[in-house]
Amino acid sequence: MAVAVAAAEANGQGRGGAKRPNLVPEARRPRLGAGRGAQDPKRGSRSQRANSRPPSSMASCAEPSEPSAPLPAGVPPLEDFEVLDGVEDAEGEEEEEEEEEEEDDLSELPPLEDMGQPPVEEAEQPGALAREFLAAMEPEPAPAPAPEEWLDILGNGLLRKKTLVPGPPGSSRPVKGQVVTVHLQTSLENGTRVQEEPELVFTLGDCDVIQALDLSVPLMDVGETAMVTADSKYCYGPQGRSPYIPPHAALCLEVTLKTAVDGPDLEMLTGQERVALANRKRECGNAHYQRADFVLAANSYDLAIKAITSSAKVDMTFEEEAQLLQLKVKCLNNLAASQLKLDHYRAALRSCSLVLEHQPDNIKALFRKGKVLAQQGEYSEAIPILRAALKLEPSNKTIHAELSKLVKKHAAQRSTETALYRKMLGNPSRLPAKCPGKGAWSIPWKWLFGATAVALGGVALSVVIAARN
Repeated sequence: MAVAVAAAEANGQGRGGAKRPNLVPEARRPRLGAGRGAQDPKRGSRSQRANSRPPSSMASCAEPSEPSAPLPAGVPPLEDFEVLDGVEDAEGEEEEEEEEEEEDDLSELPPLEDMGQPPVEEAEQPGALAREFLAAMEPEPAPAPAPEEWLDILGNGLLRKKTLVPGPPGSSRPVKGQVVTVHLQTSLENGTRVQEEPELVFTLGDCDVIQALDLSVPLMDVGETAMVTADSKYCYGPQGRSPYIPPHAALCLEVTLKTAVDGPDLEMLTGQERVALANRKRECGNAHYQRADFVLAANSYDLAIKAITSSAKVDMTFEEEAQLLQLKVKCLNNLAASQLKLDHYRAALRSCSLVLEHQPDNIKALFRKGKVLAQQGEYSEAIPILRAALKLEPSNKTIHAELSKLVKKHAAQRSTETALYRKMLGNPSRLPAKCPGKGAWSIPWKWLFGATAVALGGVALSVVIAARN
């Protein structure tokens, strides 16, 4: 374009010989070194080239122009320009360079937010960044629980179960009353293994084991291995289990359920099987009693007595019957002790009476019966029973101390009752008030009558003796 302008200025003499005026204002002329960077002086800006281009007559300069309409007054006539060789080629090259310069110039574009995303996609998806921001601010939904998650058995977080190895397909779960066999590994919370029982056999629902096992095994399939975490209240409680399990210890139990079969029919048990079953229940009751769990202890003793006293369809020998009787007496005595701890006095008194029916001289039954009667305030009945027990075993200090305590309580009770009777009936020891009209030597008529009767009786007795002699 600059070449065309220079040519036009070189040929500044028109056909009329007049110099062509400069139509580009001075303010819009390009300046060297101005603007962004030093531009080529031969290439002006787009506005300069647009202003320096000749009028539309340049597009048809190869052909003679048609006569135009007369110009208004005061407007000088435009002069015709001759088209120079190479002008059109120069203008085409300048337009191509201008387009390349505009493509290379990125100063006016906004800064890129994400180099991984092309600007074209942002233009095609307006608001993508806002949607991504809102999506990041939204809370993520809670993931669905996986099948290996912990199962809260009681809903309080104190007894949980987690399946480690599921049972085989088609395996069933045990029910209450069935006899199950498990492989048990017991560990403390710090991972210390304290006990392992490869073949632990118990009856579900009979409180033969700790509650953690009795509540979690019914939720397992035969052949399943599970991890059970239990609080101390469902294990061995505040007493623990010496010497390995400390008091108030929570435990981790790894349980493998091996078998589950129906419980035995009590009527079809032999004498030895009945004795063995009753002994197992009694030992479970003793374990519960040592942990001060008297409710479970009483339940185990009841089950032992039920196994002993149930009807049998199998004949037993005399020795087996004697063993069952001794075992029954032990279970009844232990049951009475548990009921006494639970303040179930009537039930404890009934248990002691059943023992005394079989063994009237059973010292433990006599002692517990006397203690139950003392708890009920029947001191007059409790003292003779305790004296009978002390007579059977005079060296028993426990019975002696209990008897002495009851004697003192009974004496205090009698004095309290006597004072109460005196208050209700009046005080007979108080002498009646003296009559103001009687003298100091006046004798009550009751005493006088009594003295007279004694004198007459003495006279009559002397006469009878004299007559006999």
